[in-house]
Amino acid sequence: MSITKISSQRSFDGSYNRFKHQSQVLGCEMTFGIYLPPNMESRPSVPVLYWLSGLTCTDENFMQKAGAHRLAAELGMAIVAPDTSPRGEHVPDDVDKSWDFGHGAGFYINATEEPWAKNYQMHDYIVEELPALIEANFLVSDKRGISGHSMGGHGALICALRNPGRYLSVSAFSPITNPVKTSWGHKAFSQMLGDNIQKWREWDTCELISSAQERLPLLIDQGAEDEFLHSQLKPGSLSSIASRSGHVANIRIHHGYDHSYYFVASFIEDHLRHHASALIEG
Repeated sequence: MSITKISSQRSFDGSYNRFKHQSQVLGCEMTFGIYLPPNMESRPSVPVLYWLSGLTCTDENFMQKAGAHRLAAELGMAIVAPDTSPRGEHVPDDVDKSWDFGHGAGFYINATEEPWAKNYQMHDYIVEELPALIEANFLVSDKRGISGHSMGGHGALICALRNPGRYLSVSAFSPITNPVKTSWGHKAFSQMLGDNIQKWREWDTCELISSAQERLPLLIDQGAEDEFLHSQLKPGSLSSIASRSGHVANIRIHHGYDHSYYFVASFIEDHLRHHASALIEG
């Protein structure tokens, strides 16, 4: 479980570091970023928020654009941001090099179809391998929260719903909530999971939430001017299903905001405090 440091920057008296490691689950070298709050040596082990980014992103987008370090330093919370897919010359990519599938678009599921199945096991990487790596190499606890944006919001929600007891908190920005009914979902799931629609439903928040074994409160923020709101994200579907199933979902629609990291940065403090209430104060 060795890791190699790529870079390190001081940030709000803590440190933002990037590392690389060989992933056994994904069969390739992966990178991740980790923000460590100040005074780690004088603290008891700190909780970790895992952040999953969206299509075309890498481990760097959130750390550079979201403005999360200041409050994470104040709260005493580590943040881990992995890459969004396996990568490498030997890792399959979309033959047309499209932006919404292949490298940068792992969708945080476990592929079952070739040639994707060998490397695209992002769910197991996020839920099992990466936390084990983090907890073995840093002074952090096993108190975990998970959040993300767009495809990463989808990833955060399904990771929490599929793994009761694994996380203490969950939230999302502009998540793909019902991928079985969107073109992004159809493109990714048909190739990675095959033609059996029932397999697709196992990776869909709207399909999972009514039978969830654990009822973590959901905080979801969505921009009303998001260009993907109705075609790909469908927060109304999640709101209706959550209400019918009695699952607490605080879905907030913000007028004037789009799909960008300007939106994420505007409300990231609310999400960090949401997670802190479970990871630190709870």
